[in-house]
Amino acid sequence: MQLHLRLFLAFSLSLIAFGALRAQGLEPIDLLAFNQASLSHQRTAMLTLGGWAVANIAVGVSLQGGAEGSTKHFHRMNALWNTVNLGIAGLGYLTAIKSDPAGWDLASSLSKHQSFQKVLLFNTGLDVGYVLGGLYLTERAKRPGVNADQLKGFGNSIMLQGAFLFAFDLVNVLIASGRNGDIPLLLGTTRDGLGLTWVF
Repeated sequence: MQLHLRLFLAFSLSLIAFGALRAQGLEPIDLLAFNQASLSHQRTAMLTLGGWAVANIAVGVSLQGGAEGSTKHFHRMNALWNTVNLGIAGLGYLTAIKSDPAGWDLASSLSKHQSFQKVLLFNTGLDVGYVLGGLYLTERAKRPGVNADQLKGFGNSIMLQGAFLFAFDLVNVLIASGRNGDIPLLLGTTRDGLGLTWVF
């Protein structure tokens, strides 16, 4: 009996909340459009990263042969670093184009959206670490008995790559979080029935 009473109260509160939100002009979100926008953003982000990687590899390979000193090592590290970026961009792009947003329910959609933001935020922390690591190498290059040209070249390259990745990840997390406004506290009908979406 107590269970039935709780279910009845929960259902009644849901109907009241649903009516209140509808009165404010809020409509259920279009999950398919939301998912397609998320995947489109991910594809664009991976193409941007891939373009940066290809440009760095091409410039690095072409210029390192005629360069000397720390500049040679700078171009070499740019090329090497971006082979990893190119692999990440390629894998991310393939994952995005193979995804079927029509098959995601409300919970899956929000989980994927939130996970993407978390990855980007985590990466911004790594990016700061890259910049600091590059700075450390340039400072270490000033010590006696070390390969100063290599340390300075590598350090400058890593600082450049870290700074780009920080800006890249930060811009993309801001773009992704801008879609959080599409999912305010919303109680509406989905293909699975009633759904409740909370802002996170």
